[in-house]
Amino acid sequence: MPSPSRGGAPAAMPKYQRIAEALRQELDRTAHTPGARLPSERSLAARYQVNRQTIRAALQHLRAEGLIVTGRRGTRPAAATAPAPAADPAPAAGVVPARSGVVPARCWVTFVSLAPTHAALLGMKGGEHTLVHHRRERDPAGETLQHAVTYLSPVVVAATPELSALCRRTAVRDEDLGPLHRWLDRATAAGRVAETITMTRTSHPSTSVTVSGLSVRRTLHDGAGRLLAVTDLAFPTWDRLTFHRDRAADGFRVS
Repeated sequence: MPSPSRGGAPAAMPKYQRIAEALRQELDRTAHTPGARLPSERSLAARYQVNRQTIRAALQHLRAEGLIVTGRRGTRPAAATAPAPAADPAPAAGVVPARSGVVPARCWVTFVSLAPTHAALLGMKGGEHTLVHHRRERDPAGETLQHAVTYLSPVVVAATPELSALCRRTAVRDEDLGPLHRWLDRATAAGRVAETITMTRTSHPSTSVTVSGLSVRRTLHDGAGRLLAVTDLAFPTWDRLTFHRDRAADGFRVS
């Protein structure tokens, strides 16, 4: 199905991203199960009827989001080693705090290499790392309601002290993210923001699994047109969402 975008043009989601979304929902169900592991690359390739390179790209996408770690014993959810959230972390720029009755959102950062499509968008070289900001909101049962991942330009990170300082840290606490959130707020207020909305429904006949989701891609440019950051905002369990954009306010409101 064509995906409507803000400019009216179709926006197709790459195959590896659709697989990453399916695996993200699987991780939500198993993240807190002792000993949980993802299937091997070979098994995943057979499940989704793609080559292993596509599976590797999907897994790298999830690693960049900080959702999985890969070691000698395979790939597993990263939830067990993730830092504990603060009681009320600051939201990412342009995203409202958790709604009433929803577990407070959690924010964290990673310093990683990116999947090919994101690396190409940000003009990154092979193997180059950059700072990635995450914000996840869950319901009381632990299911992900929305997950925002912001990929920052490595050129901007290197030139901005409050961002480059986070790359040198071995552990970043929630309270350390204030400077990053304030930088995003300033950049959003002074820059140019564009959003593309994509609705996806994908069926896998071999597993009888249907993946439905809604995602928003936001690009942030400065006044000179330089790309500063790319944010992917995913709503894996949406049934009805309202987006409100107001030029007098930063970002948009989701309800």
